[in-house]
Amino acid sequence: MSDATLSLAEAITKRGSLHMLSDHVDIPDTRIREIVREGLLHSPTPFNCQSGRTVILLKEEHKKFWDLAYDAVQASVSPVIFEKAFEPRIKMFRAAYGTILFYESQNALDKAVEKMPIVKEKMPQWSEHAAGMLQYVIWTMLCGEGLGVNLQHYNPMVDAPAAERWDIPADWSLKAQMVFGKPVGPRNHKKEFLPVEDRMKVFGV
Repeated sequence: MSDATLSLAEAITKRGSLHMLSDHVDIPDTRIREIVREGLLHSPTPFNCQSGRTVILLKEEHKKFWDLAYDAVQASVSPVIFEKAFEPRIKMFRAAYGTILFYESQNALDKAVEKMPIVKEKMPQWSEHAAGMLQYVIWTMLCGEGLGVNLQHYNPMVDAPAAERWDIPADWSLKAQMVFGKPVGPRNHKKEFLPVEDRMKVFGV
């Protein structure tokens, strides 16, 4: 565990999108792997179908992913849009230490539906819930170790090149890309909260 390790409550409070990151991290790769493993084991899924899948890309493999993203996006949008909106951000993400690719296994979801056909129409929605919870769990745990994190969605532009590069099974559907590294700049913006009292009801107190 890192000396900068936060409590769960502290990590939840401090969690946020940090985009300016470097590849000089203070925690070992084994800890990063452990965090992702624990997230996969304990994050909830519909009917415990365990549909979440991850690919951890570190160091040069991380940079290779963003090189692939650079080429894929450049081929998909106009030069003006690429130069202004995408190129600087992709270079910024590439400067970080690692990326976690989050997938959902369609085979796992289909097996759950086979056991309970009545939930077939709801399963895609519940799959998205599960994917979001897994991402949040791992994001918070990485934050708890003092890392900066942001979540990106360059799918489907990067799906095919990533699948080819890292031999991704055909039934894995890419949902998000989580970039992490050492924070080297301030938050992009301060969190502004709407009144919680307007967003929460309590009965029975």
